[in-house]
Amino acid sequence: MDNFLPFAYFRNEFVPFEQATISIATHGLHYGTGAFGGLRGIPNPDNSAQILLFRLDRHCQRLSNSAKFLHYDLAAEKIRSVIIDFVKKNKPTKSFYIRPFVYTSDLGIAPRLHKIEKDFFVYGLELGDYLSPDGISCRISSWGRQEDKSFPLRGKISGAYITSALAKTEAVESGFDEAILMNSQGKVCEASGMNIFIVRNGKLITPGVDQDVLEGITRDSILTIAKNLGIETLERPIDKSELLIADEVFLCGTAAKITPVKRIENYHLPVEKPLTTQLKEKITAITENRDSNYQDWVEIIDI
Repeated sequence: MDNFLPFAYFRNEFVPFEQATISIATHGLHYGTGAFGGLRGIPNPDNSAQILLFRLDRHCQRLSNSAKFLHYDLAAEKIRSVIIDFVKKNKPTKSFYIRPFVYTSDLGIAPRLHKIEKDFFVYGLELGDYLSPDGISCRISSWGRQEDKSFPLRGKISGAYITSALAKTEAVESGFDEAILMNSQGKVCEASGMNIFIVRNGKLITPGVDQDVLEGITRDSILTIAKNLGIETLERPIDKSELLIADEVFLCGTAAKITPVKRIENYHLPVEKPLTTQLKEKITAITENRDSNYQDWVEIIDI
């Protein structure tokens, strides 16, 4: 059983998590007309009366943008205020994950976004490592990533994640930890819920946002950090064959953080991953508010 935090924000108030329930006729449940965010929080290692949230403002803005695809005007400042109150209400004592969610909350069967009620809730759960920090195995999925011309990929729309679920289960049931999806052009796109980076000849490479990837916040953070460290970064299409001969491969996301890849299909990658390790240590220091150059990325909440 997941260790859910005791209180949720639901229908404009904080209620015990168990009471935050919806009807089986809820519109968003049937049509995937929802959008979500996800951000991590940790108790401040130097002050147990404080919680640290990583890039709160960026997460709130992305969810506000995602809500626009649902014809829902939800200000980033409103999301931010609710999340801060949510943290203060729950007073978490361990590393945790926050899931804010917007959705069409009416009861009905007609697929539409006009003349329909929308709502917003937040819940959370204690969360350690989503994937093994020591490294994982991946397979190339038989399922392909959607195209932006048929799906608003700039948002974290809930309906899109059927593809992620199919790919993840296919990977696990065939003996791998995670799936890597290709886009409609046959280029490397992303994992089931994470962005992907490779290292070749000292260069850090990731698919550009024109490759139908999610505009990941951890992805953006890694690109910024790498550039500040003087590491050459490239955003460009990546071929499948490049994955198999890369010097390093890692996945990244809010839940996964930075997760090294040890094997893709039957190809084993080099054991030494110096760039992955350097970036992982750097972003850990930032999220724990131990790096003065990135303190504007960390929201400190007194509880």
